[in-house]
Amino acid sequence: MIEFRNVSCQFTHAAGGEIKALNDVSISIPDGQFLCLLGRSGHGKSTFVRALAGLQSLSTGEILVGGAKVKGPGFDRGMVFQEDSVFPWLSVRENVEFGLKARGIPKGRRYKIAMQWLSAVGLAGFADSWPRQLSGGMRKRVAIATVFANDAPVLLMDEPFGPLDYVTRRDLQDLLIRLWQKTKKTIIFVTHDIEEALLMADRVLMVRTGRIAEDIFMEDLPRPRDEDVRASPAAVEVTKMIQKHLALNPDWHSNEPTALVS
Repeated sequence: MIEFRNVSCQFTHAAGGEIKALNDVSISIPDGQFLCLLGRSGHGKSTFVRALAGLQSLSTGEILVGGAKVKGPGFDRGMVFQEDSVFPWLSVRENVEFGLKARGIPKGRRYKIAMQWLSAVGLAGFADSWPRQLSGGMRKRVAIATVFANDAPVLLMDEPFGPLDYVTRRDLQDLLIRLWQKTKKTIIFVTHDIEEALLMADRVLMVRTGRIAEDIFMEDLPRPRDEDVRASPAAVEVTKMIQKHLALNPDWHSNEPTALVS
């Protein structure tokens, strides 16, 4: 269980004045849920996952994972960033082994775990390659293999597939769903993409001006979420709700100030 208790993150804007990237957020996320954070740029999604990762200090409140207060980064939370996060001076296998080595896992065991997860993401044949020899999509597979190999119960993903082309992104979305269904880890996934959220999430949190504007449960939508499911009346209703909070609905307007920090 992940718990946000009255969490706020406040920053001083360069032009003066205070901005709350997160504003008194309280939310519970059960073990094993696939949750998407969706909203416009600059409204607090990345701050949410960075705070949960222990990379962002809080102005008020507290975050608990498994009942323990988050005080910084920890092995119980793994993160995949939008930017490439593989080490260019390490081979593909060494990248996957890096966190295991930091935890003191013996060399033989590290090798076995790394090869298991490289096989799971379709990169077993590239174990001794250098990251520069891989495509962007393949480097994302390395990052995914790395977080799953470290076996953290909570995985945080900040728009990991944003820079990729449509076909590569869909392949990685399908891969991530398969691995999540196999491992039942808790995944917090930041996205701007409505289709991506409909395809992947059990639950969508709409984030606006640092607050949770809508909490949408989609666990009843059958999987796999093919085109017919995404075109169903239930999915269309969810899409309309999301569009409203993205201010794509011309009949909906907001008088609230826009946060400037993501």
